[in-house]
Amino acid sequence: MRRQEKADRIGVILEELYPNPPVPLDHKDPYTLLVAVALSAQTTDKKVNEVTPALFAVADTPEKMAALDPEEILGYIKTVGLAPTKAKNLWLMANQIVDAGGEIIGDWEFLESLAGVGHKTASVVMGGVFGVPAFAVDTHIHRLAARWGLSNGTTVERTEKDLKAVFPVETWSDRHLQIIYFGREHCPAKRHDLTRCPICSWAATKKRIALESR
Repeated sequence: MRRQEKADRIGVILEELYPNPPVPLDHKDPYTLLVAVALSAQTTDKKVNEVTPALFAVADTPEKMAALDPEEILGYIKTVGLAPTKAKNLWLMANQIVDAGGEIIGDWEFLESLAGVGHKTASVVMGGVFGVPAFAVDTHIHRLAARWGLSNGTTVERTEKDLKAVFPVETWSDRHLQIIYFGREHCPAKRHDLTRCPICSWAATKKRIALESR
């Protein structure tokens, strides 16, 4: 089966399972989404959603976050991965946003210039808030794209390019969320029987299935 045919069939399955996928991180506006996504690196969304209520109760705007110091921010997020670095970045980011006028701007260059904001984080915000077509690829999507034979890229950047090539642009922002939800519910990283998976069972190569069954 050609890569495009796989993508088309996968798209149908994902649309049926998750027709309107919500962003799994609790937020109320562009800034709180930006903070939540930045916190989610190497941390589960569940853990992020556990710490952000208390953090946002005291600092739900760039101005309020900048008024804290990194150690105070760390006290709220200490249970997430890489907490000390993230606390410093949240403080720096808040100051950068305040200096730029206090608003989150729907601009790639602006978002990616912020402390702790990489291309994936910027993609989530651009797609989720500003409606700009974006395909945010994290390690989970990178893994599933390889399993399904949609990309053989060794980097998330290459995987993003490959996925954008086979999925319609109007589906990108939803599609990355759909793949995340599918991975959680049907296609985990470990102890996964590919032969019983709704997608892997026909999309993965025999070589891939044999490799992961060891």
